[in-house]
Amino acid sequence: MGSGEVLRSFKFFEGQVLDMESFVSTLVAFGYRRHDKVEDEGDFSRRGGVIDCFPATFEYPIRIEWDNNAIVSIESFALSTGKPFWKHKIVILLPNKADHRSSAAKFASSLPKLHPGAGSPRSGFPVSGFVDIKKGDFVVHRDHGVGIYLGIENIKGIDAQRECLVIRYSGEDRLYVPVDQMHLVQKYISFGARPPKIHSLGSGEWKRSKLRAKKATARVALDLLKLQAMRKAMGGYAFSKDTEWQGEFEKTFKYRQTPDQEKAVGDMKLDMESAYAMDRLLCGDVGYGKTEVAMRAAFKCVMDNKQVAFLVPTTILAEQHYQNFVNRLGTFPVKVEMLSRFKTKREQKAIIEGIHTGGVDIAIGTHRLISPDMNFKDLGLVIIDEEQRFGVKAKEKLKEMRALVDVLTLTATPIPRTLYMSLMGAKDISVINTPPENRMPIETHVVTFDKHLLAQAIERELRRSGQVFFVHNRVDDLEELAREVKKISPEGARVEYAHGQMPAKILEKIMIDFLGNRIDVLVSTTIIESGIDVPNANTIIVNNADCFGLADLHQLRGRVGRFTKRAYAYFVVKSGKPVEKEARKRLEAIAEYSELGSGFKIAMEDLEIRGAGNLLGIQQHGHISAVGFDLYCHLLREAVATLSGSLNS
Repeated sequence: MGSGEVLRSFKFFEGQVLDMESFVSTLVAFGYRRHDKVEDEGDFSRRGGVIDCFPATFEYPIRIEWDNNAIVSIESFALSTGKPFWKHKIVILLPNKADHRSSAAKFASSLPKLHPGAGSPRSGFPVSGFVDIKKGDFVVHRDHGVGIYLGIENIKGIDAQRECLVIRYSGEDRLYVPVDQMHLVQKYISFGARPPKIHSLGSGEWKRSKLRAKKATARVALDLLKLQAMRKAMGGYAFSKDTEWQGEFEKTFKYRQTPDQEKAVGDMKLDMESAYAMDRLLCGDVGYGKTEVAMRAAFKCVMDNKQVAFLVPTTILAEQHYQNFVNRLGTFPVKVEMLSRFKTKREQKAIIEGIHTGGVDIAIGTHRLISPDMNFKDLGLVIIDEEQRFGVKAKEKLKEMRALVDVLTLTATPIPRTLYMSLMGAKDISVINTPPENRMPIETHVVTFDKHLLAQAIERELRRSGQVFFVHNRVDDLEELAREVKKISPEGARVEYAHGQMPAKILEKIMIDFLGNRIDVLVSTTIIESGIDVPNANTIIVNNADCFGLADLHQLRGRVGRFTKRAYAYFVVKSGKPVEKEARKRLEAIAEYSELGSGFKIAMEDLEIRGAGNLLGIQQHGHISAVGFDLYCHLLREAVATLSGSLNS
């Protein structure tokens, strides 16, 4: 794309006077196709005073409504239901490239590749493709720094009135930005709730902050590119093409693969068959099928007589993965073992011996798997689930391993699209962004504690032969709560409680009984938060929900709704106790964004930034706070393009 085309963009906003016919002409000139109904990226349709359009780079289509030549509303809506779920104040529309194969379901596969030495990527507009700011928001102007957005005003120019964005800076200075330059303005997003420092117009402070951030992004880019270059220089084991057994194993998957899953599997196999070590990050919302990609990678590795280490953050999750692998590998001669505190000392010793002699093909476990006394006979692949939950020592060890063996990292923490775009060319990332077939959104309710309501929720689930998670994150009165839950459950309901401080054997038995449908209601702490997959459990009740972070609430809700049944999540707060402002905001967000894959959507800023922090490292937080997340990503993208160009030449 030439730079002239890069800078083409069309901005429109709520309240703007804009002729509908000229809007349609602009869409056509930008390469958009008119249809009766919007289905793919690049489509638009018109019904009376409403235009639906699926802009390039957006993850959802938007609906623009007119009244007497003025835009009265702009909203994102869900393709499946047509229901609007997010209001926009301003949208920047980019040209639709002629051969866009992408649709909402092909987000990952459609992103443009970075070409080394291609100059600064998309330098003319915000990486995220659209802006969504309201009065009072902190914003970042690329050249002037952080200020407060005051709205849009008509300013009298020499020859005509001009519409301008008004930004207030320190000392009541105001900056008027013509709407044709609004691509230089981005909403300020950063870590935590602390407000940013407002800059003074004309001071050198912003230049210095930007320069520091630029140097920091160059270091991040260099580290990533050096690691990539080192892996390529050291070479690695090139796995064979798929065997007949691989095909047979993959046929045992009960569901139809989603397009994103298919692409992730294809990327993973290409990496494994290449002559250097794979280091791929696989992101996908909870329950979107990352484990299936990991299983196929593990099987491929074992087919070449190499071993697999599958690292997980919790013992419970190790047990879950172990059961899944054993069930799926039933008829194949593959030896799977789990190393965790659920095993006796004698059992652990025998498993370690099997790993050492090559008797164990796939070892699943916590950080114990990478302790110094652990010697694999011929390790070919390391799969890491939620790496950010491991300690510093484990992370360092994993960093060393990356240059030596193939590594596949799984995470349910969303990576913001802006960051994903910035890292292309420096890190191999696959994104599973499409929900499995027939998956329904989870019906979410925020309620005050009411025994009758909870009894009704439990009874409804048990009446359809389902199971219930009841989460209460305090060990000291968990048993007492379990007794209360037993009282309000239907007669004969099997209620048990579980927490991480229990003796290993008892905890293991309870978890296996719950997985085996021998327990109806499990009252537990957040030990079930990570990855526990019980298709028959489709109601979750989270007690004292105001004490949880947004990411935790999202993860907990992801424990249900993994099947074709309608699932329910109840976030419970104490009656009569006022809920703090921040907690209220979190609960409102979790209730509002129950759309499938909402973990990846604009609303989940808390999650997105956490995902960015995990990927970039804690030392980058200061630079992101100084210049805002979007500009940081823009600088990182420039650094990756420039450095990869230099390294290649």
